[in-house]
Parts: sequence; C-alpha cells; structure tokens
Amino acid sequence: MAVSTETMQVFEPATEQVLAELTRASREDADAAIARAKEAFPAWRAVKPGDRAKLLRSLAREIEGSLEELATLETRNVGKPISDARGEVGMVVDVFDYYAGAPERLLGDTIPVAGGIDMTFREPLGVVGLITPWNFPLSIASWKVAPALAAGNTIVLKPAELTPLTAIELEKLALEAGIPEGVLNVVNGPGSVVGERIVEHPDVAKVAFTGSTAVGRRVGELASRSIKRVTLELGGKSANIVFADADLEQAAGAAPLAVFGNAGQDCCARSRILVERSSLEAFLEALERSVTALRVGDPLDEETQMGPLISADQREKVASFVEDGAPVAFRGSAPDGPGYWFPPTVLSPVSNDDRVAREEIFGPVAAVIPFEDEAEAVRIANDTIYGLSGSIWTRDGAKALRVARGLETGTISINSNNSVRVTTPFGGFKQSGMGRELGPHALDYYTELKNVFMAT
Repeated sequence: MAVSTETMQVFEPATEQVLAELTRASREDADAAIARAKEAFPAWRAVKPGDRAKLLRSLAREIEGSLEELATLETRNVGKPISDARGEVGMVVDVFDYYAGAPERLLGDTIPVAGGIDMTFREPLGVVGLITPWNFPLSIASWKVAPALAAGNTIVLKPAELTPLTAIELEKLALEAGIPEGVLNVVNGPGSVVGERIVEHPDVAKVAFTGSTAVGRRVGELASRSIKRVTLELGGKSANIVFADADLEQAAGAAPLAVFGNAGQDCCARSRILVERSSLEAFLEALERSVTALRVGDPLDEETQMGPLISADQREKVASFVEDGAPVAFRGSAPDGPGYWFPPTVLSPVSNDDRVAREEIFGPVAAVIPFEDEAEAVRIANDTIYGLSGSIWTRDGAKALRVARGLETGTISINSNNSVRVTTPFGGFKQSGMGRELGPHALDYYTELKNVFMAT
C-alpha cells in the first residue's frame, strides 16, 4: 500500500496521449520498500542455491509467457519499434535463464597458507538499490535484478518516471513465479526524491545506477557518505571508426541503426562516425542511401525501424545540437502530426572540438569526422570524457587489434556494431562509469568477498 496520495501520468510518445496514471511514490514509500526488502533478506539469503535457481528459471518462464504483452507495453511506453521490443524482452528471458545457473556456482577459493586452511566465500550484500533509465526499461532492469537475486540479495528497484510500466509488471511476474514478498520491490517516483532516498538510506548496502554521467556523479557523491558499494553505467560518445580498407557498403549499411536505433536514445550510440579521409566521399554516398531508406513511423508497425523520441523536452534538446552550427549533410524522414518525431540526421564535416562531437546527444544525430591515418583515428576516438562502446571497420586483422587495444573504451566491436551480449561483460572506461554488468563478472558487484582462516 502506497503512502503517497500523489499521482502521475505516463505518456505514449508516438501519440502524446496519456497511457497510464500511477501513484507517484514519496520518500516514505522508499523507506517502506527498503524496510520490506530488509525484512525479507535473511529468509531469501537462506534459500538453498538450487531452489533459488529454480525460482529464477520460473521467473524466466513467466516473462517468456508474457513476451508479447511486455513488448507491446514497452513499445507504447518508450516509442521503440515493436520488433526491437520483442528482441529486448527475449533477451530479458535469456538474462534470467543465464543467472539461474549462478546460485550453485558462486564459488570461493582455497589458498595455501602456513598453519591451517584459508578459504574465500562470495556472500550477498543485503538490500540493493537499483535505479534504471527510460531508454531500455525492462532490459536494463533485468541486467541488475537477475544477478542481484542470484547472489542472494533483496531489491528496491526504481524505474525512470517516464517509463515505469514494465518494471511494475516484472514485480508482479516475480510473485507469480514464487519469489517471496519483499524480495523484489518496485518504487516509482522522482529521482530527486525516491532515487536520492535509496542512495542515501543506511540500510541499502549497494546502488547500481544507469543513466547520465551528470546524475551518476550525484549518485556517487551521495553513496560515498556511507561508503556504499556502487556500480555506474553512464553516458557515452562512442566512435564508429571506418578505415579505407573496410567493406564500405557493409559499414555504411550498419552505421545508421548504430546511431538511430531506439531513436538514438542509447548510451552505446556510435554517434561519432570517424572516416578515413581517402574514402570519405564514397562512404557518405553509401551512408546517405542507408539513412534515407530508414523507415521512421508508428512503433507498432512491424516494418518500422525508428520511432519517436521519449518526450517533447528530449526533442527540443536534440534539435538544439542540429541548430548549433554544424552542417547538415542529409536527413531521413519523420512523420507529421502527433508524436515526438525527429528525422535521422547526419552532420558533416564535423570537428571533434564541436559541441555535437563532445556532448552526448541522446537522439538520432550523427557527426561524421574525417581522419588521416590510424594514429589520428585513435587520438580522436580517445579525445572525450567517455569510453563506453565503439566499432572498428577494417579488413586488416592486425590493425583492428592494434586499434582495439589503443582505444580507451570498455566494449569494442570489430566489423560489427553489437555492444551487448548476455554472457560477456558490459561497462565503460573514464566517465562512462565503473563496474560491469552481464556475464559472470556482474556477480562480483553483487557480492562481498569474505576470507576465512582455520588453524589446523
């Protein structure tokens, strides 16, 4: 039962119509959720590893059985194409299936020492606060919820105010799967109220946050006051490096959705396209064909490749980058009428010192930056406060590995724009964050390492 009596409206970006009206949680609601999670922790921690694994698999099956409903809800709440939403919910199923294997594999070590036996144990932290963004609401929630539960923690999950609907459904599905009351608690409310209370609360042992670098700094500052464990997955300004020896048609064909997927609202968006100058003209010609062919429109249409932006405020922010002076080389289309539409836009030529190349846009705008040689490509790519994702396009394998090792970036793809896989670590360098999600490495950030020595 919510303490707050305030309400909030959730909008559908493609129509600008109200999609749902919900209770807007308060600081007191956050406190109540944390208290429930704290009370549930001892019993959840004591669940046998094999039984916890079964419950996670049961949750995976509940999500799988609700895939179409969840995908439709995500599409309407975020504005992403239905085909993308289905793929994302499918990945959520895979995430819970993957971490269902973890409870029985949280292994420690035995270490040779004089005078006895030394052992290590991976133990749960307690109550963890998870704060998720509006661009991939259910996907990113699963990246945090699944390993946290697998490790034996209880959870308070705060989804973004703009897109809380699938997180609310996830809490219901967890109960239907048999996960006990109080283990997963969703609190929907303002970040400045509910989010900050979660971060500062003394009974929360760890916070995992995904969002902007600016808010991430605030989360880190608040968490440091109680030496709270923190993982941060923050902004990006990823480079898509195209060398002259690459398959230019392939690179240009893949580049648009590497920036314009999810309407560019993606921290991994490869929004700086670095192109070797000798192939710049040929690449731009191929890129224009790809961009103008993109289907932008109704997110529920099976053929749509890009939907609207999340809000009018976001559209205004994105437009400010295009109006800031960099030349528009070409644009795709966007519907007229209701909806927060913005056409996919390519700016060229751009200097890496321009605002459009320095700041995270979070919209369908790409900046094309020419370079002369391998050394300059690496220098330009690294000349940013961010270091999340990136791509390298070349037929030269040795060059690809040299450049990959030279980039100050957490997740790199060669001749591909894929950043995320369930089984591999995801996270950034520099001000793109700290810690890793997904893969076996995520479990390290939801456990404490305990060392035990027994004299013999």
